[in-house]
Amino acid sequence: MKRKLLITGAAGTIGNVLFKGLKQDNRYDIVGADIQADEEQGIVQLDIDDEARLAELTQGIDTVLHFAWIKDNDDFLGKVLEGNVSGAYKLFEAAVQNGVRRLVFASSNHATGYYKTSEKVEPDDPYRPDSFYGLSKCYIELLGRLYSDQGKISSINIRIGNFPGDNRPHSERAGRIWISERDMLELVVCCIEADDELKYLNLYGTSANRDNYYNIDYLEELIGYKPQDDAAKLLEQAKAEGRKVAQDETIYQGGQQQ
Repeated sequence: MKRKLLITGAAGTIGNVLFKGLKQDNRYDIVGADIQADEEQGIVQLDIDDEARLAELTQGIDTVLHFAWIKDNDDFLGKVLEGNVSGAYKLFEAAVQNGVRRLVFASSNHATGYYKTSEKVEPDDPYRPDSFYGLSKCYIELLGRLYSDQGKISSINIRIGNFPGDNRPHSERAGRIWISERDMLELVVCCIEADDELKYLNLYGTSANRDNYYNIDYLEELIGYKPQDDAAKLLEQAKAEGRKVAQDETIYQGGQQQ
């Protein structure tokens, strides 16, 4: 039997890559949803704050891929907290009520962005968000922790590095945390297919970058993730072709202080 997946934010930069890629995988039936419907792509309308709509769309779903997000780091109370954190809570509630097996959340490297580039960070190290954006990702990871510990759902949080939308890194710093389209798709599939015994997991989502901030080697044994791409090779190619590569390293892993 095919797994039925719900992708929130299916029209977004990452969500659309997943929506199109997973539709080609015959293991899955896909429901793509976003704030505005896209009839041409088959994406249905979803306001993440609409509890009735969430209850409707999570019926019969095996795994939710939560990639929807309101981008506003300045309005913490009005948009970041109310729209994103509150929306995630309502999505978890709907998923639990409808017996969803797993929720995979698009978290961010900014959840630990205030660690210095000289420090080695593991996924279970203390949170050090570098912005309200990063802070809200921490809140939602902890929602997953709570629901998982209560035995209600499996929760996996992908702390995505750099995914610019044109499938290439643009700077030295981005090259340390970059993830390609095919590696992003493969990582999400690995999270979907991970053993049911895996109830909670935080992980960093990057390609096999030579100068990666994060150690991701263990993910091959844990969930089968073996990335194929390396940002360093693409940056070297760009330099050889005479294209400018920004030197934008900072002392913090999340970039400039927010």
